[in-house]
Amino acid sequence: MKNVILYLNQFFGGVGGEDKADQEPFIVEGAIGPGLAYNAALKDAKITHTVVCGDNFMGSNTDEAVRRIMEMLKDKPMDYFIAGPAFQAGRYTVACGNICKAVQEQLGVPVITSMNEETPGVNMFKKDMIIMKGGNSAARMRKDVGAVCKYVNKVLAGEPVLGADAEGYFPRGNRHELFLEDKRENTAAYRGVQMLIKKMNKQPYQTELVIPKKDLVPIAPAIKDLSKATIAMLNTGGIVPVDNPDRIQSASATRWGRYDISGMDRLEAGVFKTIHAGFDPAAANDDPNVIMPIDAMRAYEREGKIGRLHPFFYTTVGTGTTEAEARRMAKEIIPFLQEDHVDGVIMLST
Repeated sequence: MKNVILYLNQFFGGVGGEDKADQEPFIVEGAIGPGLAYNAALKDAKITHTVVCGDNFMGSNTDEAVRRIMEMLKDKPMDYFIAGPAFQAGRYTVACGNICKAVQEQLGVPVITSMNEETPGVNMFKKDMIIMKGGNSAARMRKDVGAVCKYVNKVLAGEPVLGADAEGYFPRGNRHELFLEDKRENTAAYRGVQMLIKKMNKQPYQTELVIPKKDLVPIAPAIKDLSKATIAMLNTGGIVPVDNPDRIQSASATRWGRYDISGMDRLEAGVFKTIHAGFDPAAANDDPNVIMPIDAMRAYEREGKIGRLHPFFYTTVGTGTTEAEARRMAKEIIPFLQEDHVDGVIMLST
């Protein structure tokens, strides 16, 4: 029986939600939470221990969190290390990537995790480890766990594994030599001509070297004179009036808000707050200007460093929000900025 150790965040580890995101790392024997599903799907292997750490603690104290977890793991028999699934949770995906990379490099143990393609962890770590293509919510738990276990079972059984598309993980940029049964296909010239023939006849074909598409945004020209410029402020920190009139979601947002600040020198606590679910809201609720610094911009306005502040600010929530939704919301906001002849935008986050 092979030994597998699992990493979970505070939520899936059963500690609590966002209020427990500062949970320091600890380890328990056996499987908890998703570990029960893993044990049901693993063949000749089981979860022997589960490591749990809060997303905030891992994000804010990465080196310390990794050091502590490595200390916990160093004397534990381990044939494989699994983290997640992390779905579309931004901080959780980065945490899974960091701990998997550390285990792989420091302990020499194979690792695997699962993330949604819209998360930062994918681009940060896909070249370092196997990351299965996961769903965007825990509703995909059974399917994502099954995909991870299918791959782990093959590796532990010594079975050959195929490429990224066949196995369902994100391509890592590695190319391996493969000898085909048809000797003619072993020459690049033959395969290239066959692809060309298919292309000319409008038949489907697959290139052997896929070039990733990059969504490049052209750099805007510099503002020549800030003292005459109209500046607008946008934020992904979820700063809204206390009643959240636009019902912006606290994560995976599909809505945005536009709020009038004309005549305001600052955002007052009790009038504005954050609805963001990705960080401790206490500081932002106590002083919303730490995320949306209207007070600082008014000072620049009085000092003549900027011409004027656009009379509205714009809000959404960044955590878990997909690129597609962010792009759509931006296109909806732009006409308001153009109408007021805004010269520059400051995008604020957390």
